[in-house]
Amino acid sequence: MAQEWIAAMPGIIQTQPLPEWQVTWVDTVEAIAESLWESCFPPPLEGLWWYRALQHSGLQDQFRFCYAVVSHNGQAVAIAPAFVMDVPLAIVAPPWTLPMLRLLERVAPSWVRQRTLFIGSPCSEQGSVGMLPGVDRERVMVAIQESLLERARLLRAVMVVWKDFARQDGPLFAKLLDRMFAMVSYPGTVCPLPATKEAYFAALSANRRHQLKKKLRLSAAAVAVELSIVRQPDQETLREIFALFWQTYQRAATRFEELNETFFQQIALADPARFILLREKSTQQLLAFMLCFQFPGYVINKFVGFDYHRPRQWLLYFRLWEAVLDWSLAIGATCIQSGQTVYAAKIAVGHQLVPLTNYALHRHPLLHWLYGRIAPTISWQSLDGTLAEYLQAHSAQTLTAEETEPFCKVVQDNPEK
Repeated sequence: MAQEWIAAMPGIIQTQPLPEWQVTWVDTVEAIAESLWESCFPPPLEGLWWYRALQHSGLQDQFRFCYAVVSHNGQAVAIAPAFVMDVPLAIVAPPWTLPMLRLLERVAPSWVRQRTLFIGSPCSEQGSVGMLPGVDRERVMVAIQESLLERARLLRAVMVVWKDFARQDGPLFAKLLDRMFAMVSYPGTVCPLPATKEAYFAALSANRRHQLKKKLRLSAAAVAVELSIVRQPDQETLREIFALFWQTYQRAATRFEELNETFFQQIALADPARFILLREKSTQQLLAFMLCFQFPGYVINKFVGFDYHRPRQWLLYFRLWEAVLDWSLAIGATCIQSGQTVYAAKIAVGHQLVPLTNYALHRHPLLHWLYGRIAPTISWQSLDGTLAEYLQAHSAQTLTAEETEPFCKVVQDNPEK
């Protein structure tokens, strides 16, 4: 029964959009049984360990987390992570709308920073609704959407958004969520890995191969580094890591979430978490790090940080990438997924783009109509200047991954997981 999966909590809201389907909203990951999390979010999906870290990181000033649990005939069968955020529209708006948004901000601030209820996670690789095997995906999505609108009303959220869903979900959204409009999102990135480092370099274009090897030679001549792969770093190391992360975050052109030191303390406890650390050999000072999640055959490159006080000639990004590449090949990974933004560096080392889409509805009919007219003008070029430059020189097809949802492939290849 559903009660076996969900702890009794005050304030739980239930709706029943279809006779045999029920959606229960809860506010903590602990309100859902670990066994359901494990079944609905198998590796390499970001599951209980990820949402627990976010929930316990003190991010309440930015997000309010909640979770929709879908039951079929009294049996819990799916989990849809969600969060509420007051979103500045300038994050996704095309450049030509920015003067209008600045004017609206002076007249009606709530119109340009709108409370939004998202299905997804602030910084997951892509939107996911976790389901038990064999569950009717269409019925689950319908149940969530019907409940989502009522939940948004209770939370005073004027918009609902299904965040960063894969391209192959498009036909399902078009069929089931006909009132919503689609918006191009920042693409994800993925780097397929062959069996050897030599084969990796051979797969790069001649120019990228030459440039990468040149940068690695220059970096090696400029600074000697020491590599370590660390699980659950001590507190002093975590402080070093966060200091570099904060330097990097402060220089980011696009910001959605602002993580804190507590988040790194929490995520360090997660079983898949690995910290790849580069230290200057002579001083043992931390130069760069990458937080990765390790799964069978698969690596997620989640966050990076660099010491920007070091000479640019050290080319630390490429040195860190080589370290992660060597480690990934050594553990048998066939793919590194590296998330959104910082596209120039990722494309330079062989990443391809993974198309992602947001599906949105505004509760005010006039604004829904207006945003629906603006949405088709949003593109990769309008979202990111680096992508605009690359797409002037290359077709989108040459930069786009053939496999747009590598999660599915890995899970299918590892059914025991």
